[in-house]
Amino acid sequence: MTTELCMLLWSVVLGLVQIALAASCSIGQRGLGWIASARDEVKPPLTGVGGRLDRARANFLETFPLFAAAVLAAQVMQQHDPLTVLGAQLYFWARVLYVPVYAAGIPYLRTLVWAVSLAGIVLLLVALL
Repeated sequence: MTTELCMLLWSVVLGLVQIALAASCSIGQRGLGWIASARDEVKPPLTGVGGRLDRARANFLETFPLFAAAVLAAQVMQQHDPLTVLGAQLYFWARVLYVPVYAAGIPYLRTLVWAVSLAGIVLLLVALL
């Protein structure tokens, strides 16, 4: 398995962890009854750390398809070089760091870490051109 595919696999695991963290916070703030319901009743957004973890999860779900597409395109094109490896590693490790930074509410560092993850996707794309 290439490094890029390994980073893709671990990114899936990271996504599942983020979903579980956000769901746990949702249960804590909204109750198990609401989680198990059809959710027809509109609840206010999660607050505090729970809200930040939920927004981090949503942000991951926005960037992950782009990362996955770039990694899979690199595999199909048999493009495996230091640039694709660096891009995949930057994306994954920045996304790992993003969760605690966002949960802690560190504003500028959060944006910087997010930008590094996007730079990883861009590096993958540059390698494919």
